[in-house]
Amino acid sequence: MRVLLTGANGFVGSHILDRLCAGGCAVSALLRGTSRTNFIAEHLPHVEVRQGSLSDPDSLERALQGVDCVIHCAGKTKVVHTPEYYEVNEAGTRNLVRAVSKVQGGVKHFIHISSLAANHPAGPASPALESDTPQPVSEYGKSKLRAEEAVRESCRAPFTILRPAAVYGPRDTDFLSVFQSVRWHVAPLIGGGRMPFSLIYAGDVAEAVVACIENPVAYGKTYHLASPEPSNAREFMREAAAAMNVRTLPIPVPAAALYPLCLAQELLARVTGKPGILTRQKLVELKAGGWVCSVEAIRRDLHFAAAAPLQEGIARTVDWYEQNGWI
Repeated sequence: MRVLLTGANGFVGSHILDRLCAGGCAVSALLRGTSRTNFIAEHLPHVEVRQGSLSDPDSLERALQGVDCVIHCAGKTKVVHTPEYYEVNEAGTRNLVRAVSKVQGGVKHFIHISSLAANHPAGPASPALESDTPQPVSEYGKSKLRAEEAVRESCRAPFTILRPAAVYGPRDTDFLSVFQSVRWHVAPLIGGGRMPFSLIYAGDVAEAVVACIENPVAYGKTYHLASPEPSNAREFMREAAAAMNVRTLPIPVPAAALYPLCLAQELLARVTGKPGILTRQKLVELKAGGWVCSVEAIRRDLHFAAAAPLQEGIARTVDWYEQNGWI
């Protein structure tokens, strides 16, 4: 079986590639000519690189030749201009789905990596279910929901949609600022740091993908991916501080006070062309009250459960950051 992996050079995609290569899978990676490959350099001698872009339908049809399974992990999690979410997450997915439906011989399984942001905020007392009516609150979440709709409406191959909760782990840049703050002995707690949210270690996302490959039980299904127990910012920073063996000063930050900072970072991003994670859209998600999801469906159907406890996942992440000079 040959797998085509999009987004292989990104944070989550590189962990999926690690797992596929460790399992001896024949992998083709869809990359642009300008793609940075520092995260996957060790795999390049053993992976077939197929050049193409989600915005170039012809290149996608060429890249899909001889492919049995597609794992679509490419996407935008932060942008300078809002339309970029839809250009990549929605339109790019539609282009790939059309190409999958056209390819001769037929792709046997299409696995789409979405996001919990495509569903809706929820707390531990009533966690979000896959069967709930999605009500995304951010443009990112809306773009991921539209990508899901493209898969459900147009994909002729059997498909599975995976919705990871907040993903952390080695190579991640979105949670990096949190770890850097802890390294500087500061623990900024937005809204008191008690908002509950589901998390998942990147390696567990990769394990979930492998659990779906060639598994007919997963066909046509949507699954949340998260550790069984939710966390919050206080607990996350406490574990990060323990892993670094440092003490931190908790600093409560009212969510409303972040608005000027978010606006300033957006303006800076437009000047530099480099998007940041702290934006007014992210603030909408942070003020939502909670992002907790049920993981019962994938446990029941595929007997899958995220294996990395928070303490262990954070320790691995800190170790990687330190070894690579990120903190």
